[in-house]
Amino acid sequence: MVTNGENLQPVGASDPTPETQGNAADEELLHAASDPALTEDLALALLKRTDLPATVLEQLARNVAAIKARKVKIALAGHLHTPRHISIPLVRQLYTFDLMQVALSPTVPADVKVVAEDVVISRLKSVTLGERLTLARRASGRVAAALLLDPEARVMQTALQNGRLTESLVIGAVLRPQAGAALVHAVAQHANWSFRREVRIALLRTEFLPPTRALEFSRGVSLALLREILANSRLPEAVKREVLQGNPITAP
Repeated sequence: MVTNGENLQPVGASDPTPETQGNAADEELLHAASDPALTEDLALALLKRTDLPATVLEQLARNVAAIKARKVKIALAGHLHTPRHISIPLVRQLYTFDLMQVALSPTVPADVKVVAEDVVISRLKSVTLGERLTLARRASGRVAAALLLDPEARVMQTALQNGRLTESLVIGAVLRPQAGAALVHAVAQHANWSFRREVRIALLRTEFLPPTRALEFSRGVSLALLREILANSRLPEAVKREVLQGNPITAP
């Protein structure tokens, strides 16, 4: 056979196209993903590739030996290209603190993170106090916001310090029907949240805001807005009257 010098390719044979090269590479990946001897380390190395096609990820999900490994489940559930009919059921199988890491990972798709957070929130009543304290300190903002309603004061106070909490999440928590006096008082006295205008307005709508704080938070609010706030507020009527009478903007 006559060959073409260095690469020993037969003269006249066409060079492989990018398409055929890609197909060959995919076949190799499929073979690796389906290999019953695939180890945890090799599976994790495979999952580090961000360009894995969905077909390879589906094949890996069918690999009984590989998918038994906890770290493989986590990586497969959080891979950008894993089909949702695979990633969502996998997420629901993960341990609580693995779910926390999935929700915090910058590479996990946003909708998968939401599912991970939802599963953690659904488990809060069944996890231990120590686990709730850790979640309050380290979990995502949505999980921390759910823990603001925890009956244990230490958990609520720890969640208030979570750096991933946002103003909108704090407002949503204090306006929940389940929000009690302890949360309202804690937010009203918090060194950060108590100075936010929108948080103050939300607190004025709650039932448990102390009268002195209600007066303080109403200062600088226009009469029209204050009346609108108090019209939808759960504050006692006596406190509402005191706020309207004591506010320098609204007083005659």
